Amino acid sequence: MTITWGPLTESDLPALRDLARACLDADGGLPILTSDGLLRARLLAGETLAARDETGALVAAAGAAVRDGAATTSGLVHPAHRGQGLGRRLMEWAAAAAGPAFLTAATETCEPTAERLYARFGLAEGFAELVMRHPLGEVPVVPAPDGVELVAVADASHRDLFAAYVGSFSDRPGFPDPTEDEWLEELAEDDDWRRDLSLVALDADGQPVGFVNVLDTWVDQVGAVPAWRGRGLGAHLVSRSLQALAAEGATEAWLTVNVDNPAADLYTRLGFETFGKRARFSSPAR
Repeated sequence: MTITWGPLTESDLPALRDLARACLDADGGLPILTSDGLLRARLLAGETLAARDETGALVAAAGAAVRDGAATTSGLVHPAHRGQGLGRRLMEWAAAAAGPAFLTAATETCEPTAERLYARFGLAEGFAELVMRHPLGEVPVVPAPDGVELVAVADASHRDLFAAYVGSFSDRPGFPDPTEDEWLEELAEDDDWRRDLSLVALDADGQPVGFVNVLDTWVDQVGAVPAWRGRGLGAHLVSRSLQALAAEGATEAWLTVNVDNPAADLYTRLGFETFGKRARFSSPAR
């Protein structure tokens, strides 16, 4: 097979969507990888490289951008064209484009051969999430724990929502510790935030003890403060979200969870299925 190498252009966007879809169908991963916005950000910003077969079809592509001494690359190789050295060529190109910069490979559809490729280039996995999907034909019903009241975010105090978030996650390593305004502003800017389906859990004294945020059909964040963990609150919040989405006619719900997070077991028990992995692989700090 004859391969021709060259840059990508905006006119390649439809072919990039097809390439991303083929990779997701084979490997799973983050479904929005096929969105124009993410493809532009990952594969059309900065320097680009594409491989085309003798028919001109796009079979592999990568983008690389260097900013403030750090480089990020993302690449895709069509499943039917793996094992031919295309991924290695893309990584050699990305490493050269990065030069002395700290290099990170960002992938939203990660599979074992890619992991081995990154390792050969000295990149180590520093972050990884499972992408999980729940078909909504059958939805679990989990009863609420005693002494808890759920209030839709649309009707709740945003201060209570933020307090539930901080109380649920501040004891975790790497907690970003945003201000209330910063966190709420980021949520409010997302057009997919479902204030009607997102919930705050209050105890008998009206104190926030847990929450769930729903973005479109994604269970984006769910948490319970330490005193309420192990009492079924998180499972109930997720169950309520799934029931609400199913009632609207959604056919599936999604979430991501860190590979080291024991909550993945809970989601599996609730009927979520693993649909691939997304990850970041980085070179050692210089």
